[in-house]
Amino acid sequence: MPTEISKIRRRIRFYGWVQAVGFRYRASKAADMYGATGWVRNEYDDSVTMEIQGTEEQIDNVIAAIERGSYIRIERMEVKKLEVDPEERGFYVKY
Repeated sequence: MPTEISKIRRRIRFYGWVQAVGFRYRASKAADMYGATGWVRNEYDDSVTMEIQGTEEQIDNVIAAIERGSYIRIERMEVKKLEVDPEERGFYVKY
């Protein structure tokens, strides 16, 4: 289990072919598989926003798993560093 010190949190906005292609489902399953926490939601401009927390390796693994989706094509990501939320448990899809 990662220590609080080794955890990081990022808000990532994904652009490209990222809606209506299973992106949120894939993100949720990958986060569960790799032990990351946070949330993911579709935006009105056809992008997807994800806040994700874990080690750098966990986050990298989740993004790599999302990119392996058959119809998903990430063209660009905007990444912002956030403070870790020590109370957060689990990963969910926001509607």
